[in-house]
Amino acid sequence: MNMTGSATVYGAMIRGLAGRDAAAAYWEGRVALDSDVAQLRRGDLDALSTLLTRYQNRLYRYLLRMVRQPAEAEDLFQQTWLRVAEKIQHYDPRRSFEAWLFTLARNLAIDHLRRMRPESLDEPIGDSASGETAATRLPSREQPPIEGILQRERSQRLGVVLEMLPVVQREVLTLRFEEEMKIEEIAEVLGAPLSTVKTRLRRALERLRVIMETSYPGENWQ
Repeated sequence: MNMTGSATVYGAMIRGLAGRDAAAAYWEGRVALDSDVAQLRRGDLDALSTLLTRYQNRLYRYLLRMVRQPAEAEDLFQQTWLRVAEKIQHYDPRRSFEAWLFTLARNLAIDHLRRMRPESLDEPIGDSASGETAATRLPSREQPPIEGILQRERSQRLGVVLEMLPVVQREVLTLRFEEEMKIEEIAEVLGAPLSTVKTRLRRALERLRVIMETSYPGENWQ
């Protein structure tokens, strides 16, 4: 076998091993999550602490996208975990725990917005001049310095523009692209049909693209 052929074979082997490692890590994570949830349902509050640690960054980021105020997001974050402890006996293990958790958080956030800022549920909002938010400061995977700087700048711009969208559009974009949920999971969180989620996502992406191109001309936001 020549060098080119060997490189191709070895490359395929490495990709195959990497794929198996990723799959193994995914299933190990699922098993650990299921175990933690089962322990919590048996009344083990240590499991609640473990689950909180697992989801703290993602859940807080989602709530912050919803209400835009760090103090309010923190309060809703705490309320969500209290609600988890109260309702865990009613959780159906056949469902996605993650979707159930975000549904609890969403219901609290929507109730909060209806009480405090009902207009924010329908109107575009956002008057921040800075892209720096608590969400953009959350830990992320390490990247090469230059690429990391460019990504942070782009993320900060995206964070500013997201705040210009109505809650319903900001929410679906956050769940799909920041929380990396499947469309089916998003539908479960929102309590909406798949067709509604797809339509809302498509319209949100189009509106986001238009705003980005208007705000930052000369860059490709396709």
